[in-house]
Amino acid sequence: MLYAFREEGDLSEETALKIACGLGAGMARKEEVCGAVTGGILVLGMRHGRGNKDDRSAQERTYAKTRELIDQFSEKHGTIICRKLLNGCELTTEEGQNYFKEHDLLNKLCVPCVQSIVMILEDNL
Repeated sequence: MLYAFREEGDLSEETALKIACGLGAGMARKEEVCGAVTGGILVLGMRHGRGNKDDRSAQERTYAKTRELIDQFSEKHGTIICRKLLNGCELTTEEGQNYFKEHDLLNKLCVPCVQSIVMILEDNL
């Protein structure tokens, strides 16, 4: 996600990939908040975040945009939690990772989540 919007923050390809590297699969396969969502939040920070620690209005604006992104994603997908999005496929196990690959869940579940975040970012935020 951050990679796709990297030019907005004047990030190099390498820097964008490094920053977001641990976000995939609900943060390093912990199946917590979807990596597309957390990546989208990073993009919102680049767009609206505070440039200094005392800029409370930018912080509040970013919080509001973040809540909006989360709400829109949740409305469409039912949750922002990776393990729920994956319907019980446990990425923390080798069996779960094999199931994920064998059933093409990347394309069936993850890609649509990424597409949703891109559309939300492009349309509204």
